[in-house]
Amino acid sequence: MIGVTALACLCAEASAQNIYTCVDAKGRTITADRQIAECMDRTQNELTRSGAFRRQVGPSLTAKELAVQDAKDKLAASLRAREADEKRRDRALLLRYPGPAVHRQERAAALAQIDVVIKAASKRTEELTAQRKGILNELEFYARDPGKAPASLKRLREENDSGLAAQGKFMGERQEEKNRVNQRFDQELIKLQGLWSPTTAATATAKDVARYQNTRKTMP
Repeated sequence: MIGVTALACLCAEASAQNIYTCVDAKGRTITADRQIAECMDRTQNELTRSGAFRRQVGPSLTAKELAVQDAKDKLAASLRAREADEKRRDRALLLRYPGPAVHRQERAAALAQIDVVIKAASKRTEELTAQRKGILNELEFYARDPGKAPASLKRLREENDSGLAAQGKFMGERQEEKNRVNQRFDQELIKLQGLWSPTTAATATAKDVARYQNTRKTMP
């Protein structure tokens, strides 16, 4: 039997018997028994000793070329990962909203929660507005000489002003939140229109379709 070392030597010897050939930058055809230095920047053909084609050996890249190729490979991998992530998000979105009715109901539920908070804030605003009216009525007694108004009454007015301002800001923020919720559902609806089957998408109400079309027009 042939030993491992002997077998390795035979393989190495067989490999050494191969022939390399290429056309260099000057147009010369070069043949050698090893990879050709003059053709390191281009493809070389590796042939058997009998002249049969064995394989092509690609050009050796410089450090700069390797860096460029590495950057390209990383960009391609990043794009593939992004596409895979987008497909996962699409599948999750489709599982969450199998049809327009589910999407519409969840939008309504999300907006209803915000409306409850807005309603409570509106009630508090009405209470502060009524309180303000009473404070102003009391201050009318000191209209000719505001300096004589009790400090407690002045402080009450300041607190009332501050409370109304805070409620106004809070309600404005809640309205912005509603806008964000609607925007999110609008964007989801655009995506879902392409994910739902034609039959499922056809169950969308006229309101859904109108919202979808309007959103498409306003998208950059």
